Amino acid sequence: MPGLIALAIAYVFSQFYRSFLAVISPRLSDELGATAADLSHAAGLWFVAFAAMQFVVGPSLDRYGPRRTAAWLFGGAGTAGTLLFAAAESPATIAWAMALIGIACSPVLMAPLFIFARRFDAARFALLTSAFVAFGTLGNVIGAAPMAIAVQAFGWRAVMTGLAVATWLLSIGILVWVRDPEREVVDGSGLAGYVTLLKVPALWCILPMVVMAYAPVANLRGLWAGPLLGDLYAADGLQIGRVTLWMALAMVLGSLVYGPLDRWFGTRKWVVFAGNACVLGGLVGLWLDPQRSLGATTTLLMLIGLAGTSYGVLMAHGRSFVPPALLGRGVTLLNFCSIAGAGLLQFLSGARFAVHPSSGSVDSYRALLMLYAVMLGLALLIYAFSRDARPASTAPANAKG
Repeated sequence: MPGLIALAIAYVFSQFYRSFLAVISPRLSDELGATAADLSHAAGLWFVAFAAMQFVVGPSLDRYGPRRTAAWLFGGAGTAGTLLFAAAESPATIAWAMALIGIACSPVLMAPLFIFARRFDAARFALLTSAFVAFGTLGNVIGAAPMAIAVQAFGWRAVMTGLAVATWLLSIGILVWVRDPEREVVDGSGLAGYVTLLKVPALWCILPMVVMAYAPVANLRGLWAGPLLGDLYAADGLQIGRVTLWMALAMVLGSLVYGPLDRWFGTRKWVVFAGNACVLGGLVGLWLDPQRSLGATTTLLMLIGLAGTSYGVLMAHGRSFVPPALLGRGVTLLNFCSIAGAGLLQFLSGARFAVHPSSGSVDSYRALLMLYAVMLGLALLIYAFSRDARPASTAPANAKG
C-alpha cells in the first residue's frame, strides 16, 4: 500500500506538470517573451517525450518491474527538468525542460496499471484505473488556483526549485516502498511485441479513439484555457487559475463517475462513446461563440473536463484484447496513443493558431476549436465500429474484430 500511495502522489505531480503552464503563461510572456505558440510547442514536447518513452517503459516494466522503472526515470529526469525550468532564460529552455519532465512522468501511471493488471481481475481494471486517475487529477487542481497563488507569493522560479526537491524525494520513496508483483513468463520479442499488438484486429477501431479522447481536455486545461481567457476576457493569472480550477475539479469528478459505469451498464464501448460525444458537444458550443460570457465559457470547459476523462474505461476496453505475455507493452501502447494524440494536437493547434491572420482574436480561437471538434468527431465515427468488451469477462487476446 505505501508503494501505491507513492506512485499515486507521483501521478499527481504528472498531472500537475502537464497543466501548470496555463496559469503561469502571463508571467512567462512578460519575463521571457514566450508567445502562446511558444508555450504550445513546449507543452507539445512534454507529450511527445512522454509518448516516445512508452516504448522504453513498456519493456522495462516487463523486464525490470515498476519499482526501478518509475523511481529512476521520475527522480533523474524530473529533478533535472524542473531545475532547468527554474533557471530558464528563454522559451527554448522552457521547451527542453518540459521534454525532460515528460520523460520523468512517463512511467508513473503505467507502473500502477501494471500492478493492477497483475494483481487484480480484469473486471475491476477500469474501476481501479479510474479511481487512480481521479486521485492523480488533483494535480490539475493544484496546478490551477493554488499554483497561481504560490507564483504570486514566491515567484515561478522559486516554486519550480521547490518542486525539483519534492520530485527527488518522492522518487526515493518509490524506490523504497514500491513492491514489484510476482514475475511471470515474459514475451522476449522486445519492440517486436508492439508489432504483434498492432496485428490484433479488435484494436484497430479502438486506437483512433485512444488517440483523440484525451487531447481536447488535456490541451485546453494544460494550455489553451490560459491564452483564451487572457485574450478574450482580459483575465489575469488569478482569474485564469479560478476558471481552470473549476475545470480541474470537473475532471476529478468525471474520473470518479466513469469508474463504475462500465459495470453498471454492461458496456465499455458505449460508455466511452457517449462521454466523448458530450465532449464534442462542448467543443462545438465553444466554437460557435468562444466569447459568449465568462460564466458560459467556464461551464463548457467544465463539461469538457467532466466528460473528457474516459481514460480508465477506454484503457480497460483496449486492454481486454492484449495477450497476457505482452501486458506491459499493451498498456504502454495504449498510453502512447493517448499521450501522443494529445501531443500531436498540441503541435497542430499551436501551428494553426500561429498562422491565423489575427492570432488572439475570436476567429483564431474558433479555428482552433474547430480543429479539435473535427478530429474528435472522426475518431468517434471510427470507434462506433469497434468491438465491445463487457466488464464481466475478458475478451480473448487473439479476438478478431
